[in-house]
Formats: sequence, structure tokens, C-alpha cells
Amino acid sequence: MKYFRENNPASIGCIYFFRLVVITFFTIMLFFILFQTSRAGTSTSQINNENIMTLSLISPSFLPNDMIPSKYTCDGQDISAALSWSGVPDHTKSLVLIVDDPDAPDPAAPKMTWVHWVLYNIPPQANGLPENVAVNELPAGTLQGINDWKRTGYGGPCPPIGIHRYFHKLYALDTVLPDLKHPTKSELEKAMHGHIIVQTELIGRYQRSHHK
Repeated sequence: MKYFRENNPASIGCIYFFRLVVITFFTIMLFFILFQTSRAGTSTSQINNENIMTLSLISPSFLPNDMIPSKYTCDGQDISAALSWSGVPDHTKSLVLIVDDPDAPDPAAPKMTWVHWVLYNIPPQANGLPENVAVNELPAGTLQGINDWKRTGYGGPCPPIGIHRYFHKLYALDTVLPDLKHPTKSELEKAMHGHIIVQTELIGRYQRSHHK
């Protein structure tokens, strides 16, 4: 066998060539797999970034983390502020709006989250709500939940002490929820579970003047 190898350089060359082809093939396959994995990861990252970055919620009445004018509180007209949103994902089937205060009753020692407003099944084509929106002005199909005053509709900030934060939270869902018959916030959140595509929030603050 040794004699055969030594005296058959063509055979040796074929073996080396075959090895080179195999090594090259596996190198190309490995590169292809790594490239596809990287592309898939990038695509997923891009989708997640789009979901995080697209949906936005603003109000012409107050800036993010700014003070809410008393007009929209129990010290004023107690009406809802105008809200506007953009960037709703194309595959959204409905929107949910929840306004609550996690600083009740005292921001220094909060004990509960007080719910001020609950709306669901807002159509995805809607791009906002006008100031002091009436029931008959809500976008078609919108349903109401109950707040912590045990009634539907908006209830403005009325903090007993300190500066409270008021979270206006907007959710894009991949479904239209059934009629939940005026659900509480927790009942609505349970129904929403597993259907949230993306969410955003706008925070306003308020302190009653006689507590300043």
C-alpha cells in the first residue's frame, strides 16, 4: 500500500482535492447557517423595536410628566383632557385606554392604584379623543369599564395629599374583546392577557392647591 501511494501521485492529489472540497463545502454551509441566524435575529429585533417605538400617546393639554391643568380635575370642571395617538400597528384589532393613579392615597406611602377611566374596543382607525368626550362622541364600538368611583366615564385627579402621577395607558390588541358588561380594570386586564401587541403611556401629575 505504501508503494502504491508513493508511486501514484495522481491518487494522492485526488484525495487532497476531495478533502479540500469537503472542507470548503462545510465552511460555506456553516457561514450560510450563521448568516441566516443573524438575519432572523435582526428581523426579530427590528420587529420588536418597531412595536416598542411606533405607538405614541400625547395630549395638547399637558406635556409628559408635566402638571395637569386643574380644569381636568376635581378642583375644576372635572372633564377629560384631549388625547391623541399615532403609530397603531397595522394588525391591531382594537385599542384599550386605562387611566390610573398608583400613588393613592399618599405618594410617600402608596397603598393602592386608583382607577380613573376605563375604555376598551376602541377601533384601531381612531386617532384620539376630544376634550370632555361624551358617551355619544366615543368612537363607534367603544365600550366602557367602571372606575373606582364605581361608575363609567372619566373621573379626574383629586389627590388627598402630595403630587400624584396619572398614567394614561394605551394598548393595541390583536383581538376585539367581547362585551364584558362594564368591567373593572382588573377584569379588563385579565381579558386582555395574551392579546397585547404593544403599549404606551403618557404620565401627568397633579397636586391640589390647598396641599401645596
